Amino acid sequence: MRLLLRLQNGVGGKGFSLSRSEPMRRPGRSPVGDADEPPKPSDPDAPILPRDPDKKPGWFGPMRVMGVFIACLMTVSAVFSVLAVLRDPPTNGVPAEGGVREVTAPKAIGSDELATSQTVVEKTSELVGGLLAAGFDEGSCLSRYQSVLFRKESKHKPSSYLISRLRGYEALLKRCGPHSDSYKRTLEMLKSGHSMGTSDCNYVVWISFSGLGNRILTLASAFLYALLTNRVLLVDPGVDMTDLFCEPFPEVSWFLPSDFPLKDQFKGLDQNSPHCYGKMLTGNSLSKLEIPSFTYLHLVHDYNDHDKLFFCDEDQSFLQSIPWLIMRTDNYFVPSLFLIPSFEQELDKLFPERENVFHFLGRYLFHPTNSVWGLIRRYYQTYLAKADERIGIQIRVFDTGLGPFQHVLDQILDCTTRENLLPRTIEEGSPEVSSLNQKSKAVLVTSLSSGYFERIRDIYWHDPTTTGEAVSIVQPSHEEYQQTEKETHNRKAWAEMYLLSLTDVLITSSWSTFGYVAQGLGGLKPWILYKPENRTAPDPPCRRAMSMEPCFHAPPFYDCKAKQGVDTGDLVPHVRHCEDMSWGLKLVDPHDN
Repeated sequence: MRLLLRLQNGVGGKGFSLSRSEPMRRPGRSPVGDADEPPKPSDPDAPILPRDPDKKPGWFGPMRVMGVFIACLMTVSAVFSVLAVLRDPPTNGVPAEGGVREVTAPKAIGSDELATSQTVVEKTSELVGGLLAAGFDEGSCLSRYQSVLFRKESKHKPSSYLISRLRGYEALLKRCGPHSDSYKRTLEMLKSGHSMGTSDCNYVVWISFSGLGNRILTLASAFLYALLTNRVLLVDPGVDMTDLFCEPFPEVSWFLPSDFPLKDQFKGLDQNSPHCYGKMLTGNSLSKLEIPSFTYLHLVHDYNDHDKLFFCDEDQSFLQSIPWLIMRTDNYFVPSLFLIPSFEQELDKLFPERENVFHFLGRYLFHPTNSVWGLIRRYYQTYLAKADERIGIQIRVFDTGLGPFQHVLDQILDCTTRENLLPRTIEEGSPEVSSLNQKSKAVLVTSLSSGYFERIRDIYWHDPTTTGEAVSIVQPSHEEYQQTEKETHNRKAWAEMYLLSLTDVLITSSWSTFGYVAQGLGGLKPWILYKPENRTAPDPPCRRAMSMEPCFHAPPFYDCKAKQGVDTGDLVPHVRHCEDMSWGLKLVDPHDN
């Protein structure tokens, strides 16, 4: 009886009464449907039941019996509903009352067990250690939430100061982003041709330029510069940026509006443009009394000594007064930002571990759109997920002529076997090793040519391995030549960079920004294949990278204070020359070297 009363007063949120003094009311909707409403006394079409005025109501009166019968039916219905919910919770992806969405996770990378009970919310509640902002619609960018299910958890954690600064930047973007009042006011300065006093919002505009790997690295560089100088970064979408990358910031777009006044002039901006900063310095046309509304920063590999003064403190002080900076670059110039004294203290707090800069900025900024994420997810689950270990081999050949080249193949095989990354094969006629209980390795090859994949595949197909391990070789695409402006080509390239970043071990080619992106996103220190000379496989064939940071291929060699040339790879312990390019610069953690 107590259970009956509790269900009567609890299920559906409201109790109900069987008193004759109150018409029966329908409780909350039952999961199995509702009976029709009983006719109300005020309804003129309701039938009037005769009643004997001398007859007192009894427990077994018709109305009482009917009421008890209905109450029992509703109680039984409620009990069945509760039992059904407890037994089979919803699995259709609809958020529960707390907003939790149940999703079965794929096999955790590097784990022997399936994370069957893992939910997306549990994996993304920290959002990459607090790096990512909350408040996005999950369906608009699935990779933002699902990518953590395909990676090992990073051993690197962002500093609390970096997280705080990113939240501050997001607030700045909301206040100063496209179409805001502050943006419109600063835009008026641009249209007038000269600065009209201090602006509450300043901007750096990144021009889409060069290949996809270069664009990703330079965009990360431009963002760090914007963060250091308290500017808003606006991105020229080019021909395919919106198709490749999700918006990284909540509520406000980082893409440059299509009606930006200088957009039609982007192609004409170069070192000889009157608004080029280096050109202005050459012609002594800059005056601190006449601050221009914008200047063009030419930071491409062919920049001259005047353009390189961008990396001097004195010049940075002057640039701070210019509301609009338009930047074109094909360089990952982050290492030289660490050599500017006025940025030193801030960078120390942002990145206590120096080699994590692109690792964190890349994971914060670059999320594949749903169309690209579909390519990544389907390929990974089909060809890579079931392997015990995943090995990525990124091949970029700078030699002219048709490949594959035998010396490149020899170098790859020498590196993988010498460093015990792949097992050797048994010569024909030798006894095979038992393959029972042996692990499997999946090798992901990325190259413009299919020849290297085919030859490596044939080696492990024709002959057994000395360890008994099963080795599978896969390659998603082979486009034969780089097609920078082709959208489908870049979608495949972005998908393959990301797939490489999901591997456990990575082998990359010298000088390749494609490989730099993969190692940074994956938090991997790759084995770097030395650049061959005279079509001869180098000995040794490869070496382990000092850090997972990309290489700055064209850094300045200039001491701004002494105003003379200097080896900038020898000034501080955390900026060193690159393994694959002796004159390049990269960030390293001095404690690891």
